[in-house]
Amino acid sequence: MSRAGAIARAHAYFDDGTFVSDLRRRVAIPSSSQEPERAAVLRTYLDDEIVPSLVPLGFICRVFDNPTGAAPPLLVAERIEDSRLVTVLVYGHGDTIRGLDDLWREGLSPWSIVVEGDRIYGRGTADNKGQHSVNIGAIAAVLKERGRLGFNVKFLIEMSEEYGSVGLREFCEQHKDGALKADLLIASDGPRIAPDRPTMFLGARGAHLIDMIVDFREGGHHSGNWGGLLANPGIVLAQAIACITDAQGAIKVPEWRPPLPQSVRRVLQGVEVDAGQDGPAIDHDWGEPDLTSAERVFGWNSFEVLAFTTGTPERPVNAIPGKARAHCQLRYVVGTDVDDIIPALRRHLDRHGFQKVELRRGQGGFFPASRLDPADPWVTWTAASLERTAGHAPTILPNLGGSLPNDIFIDVLGLKTIWVPHSYAGCSQHAPNEHLLASIAREGLGLMAGLFWDLGDPATHARRNSSP
Repeated sequence: MSRAGAIARAHAYFDDGTFVSDLRRRVAIPSSSQEPERAAVLRTYLDDEIVPSLVPLGFICRVFDNPTGAAPPLLVAERIEDSRLVTVLVYGHGDTIRGLDDLWREGLSPWSIVVEGDRIYGRGTADNKGQHSVNIGAIAAVLKERGRLGFNVKFLIEMSEEYGSVGLREFCEQHKDGALKADLLIASDGPRIAPDRPTMFLGARGAHLIDMIVDFREGGHHSGNWGGLLANPGIVLAQAIACITDAQGAIKVPEWRPPLPQSVRRVLQGVEVDAGQDGPAIDHDWGEPDLTSAERVFGWNSFEVLAFTTGTPERPVNAIPGKARAHCQLRYVVGTDVDDIIPALRRHLDRHGFQKVELRRGQGGFFPASRLDPADPWVTWTAASLERTAGHAPTILPNLGGSLPNDIFIDVLGLKTIWVPHSYAGCSQHAPNEHLLASIAREGLGLMAGLFWDLGDPATHARRNSSP
């Protein structure tokens, strides 16, 4: 009975094909939360797949209706060995985005696993079925080796993450003193910093959608007869957008320029962003000029124009359009006043003479920024465990560049939050040909088995009521 034995069992679970077999069943369930006609399938994933996988491991499972009434259900599974032990909440989501079935390349289908070399193709392999499958497999390996975990664990699997985790906050409010009471969150989502680099991140950037609208008149007017007489809304909106950043994308709205704590700069020192061989090349002259690439995406805010329309782009005519609209986004970190994002932009535009540009909160999912302090002792402890298994230190990111419901776990449940991702940036997440790298999945099983083994070490129990 040993730590090395638990890691070997986790690797064997992958090597004998059982991991891919389990993932094949899960991917075959088309649990797209973005398609209303699949609503029943979302519960099927929990009832027919996750519950039967966890019950043999000694978990008591309950599937709860979503507190909002109309959104998908949530599962809580718990294995309580001793109330005096550390309790860990493990989060994942079983919903996916829509399959986009007709856009996958020949020979691939979103709801069928295909293995080609190091790639395991299928919708949800990277986001998030493959990732929570790694964590379930690692828990099973520790149980087989030790006969017990040595700590308490609760799984929370939701089914609406892909459209904003509807009802998750309310559910956590309802169960924070009962079913979801824990000491620490350990979860897996998002990408590693590089395919061959074990990674931890401690929170997520927020995402705030902003619609910018210029509405001057109904209909278009002939550009020959009216050119030079009528203000062009496309030009006005383009000029307004141009004053938000400089020509290299550095933010010029003062209130959107966040603090960058030394603890964040310290963990990002020397970090290189690597999207893998299929990822885009980084534009090193884009964004805040005095920051590294890692600081720009993990420690700073970025303003993006996601869509811009005026006139009829698909069928242009010789007419000055009456309206223009841009769908924009501020990705922001802790230290940005979320309630002042749009008011700050309003003040900035007014100072630059763009009072006629209307601002509205954009429609869509919304996760506030959140982050565990990189100096927290649980961060040091987790990094040491991962380093012991991998043979080299993991990369620590203060937060994911994207967004996750991490703020709910911090603000509502009061948890320290540590994420260990099992994917990489080039995985085609949310796109056709989504895939999980077999090499990352296998390594992730070993890393998590080592981490869960260490959580069961008696020396860890003292942390529950000490500084961490």
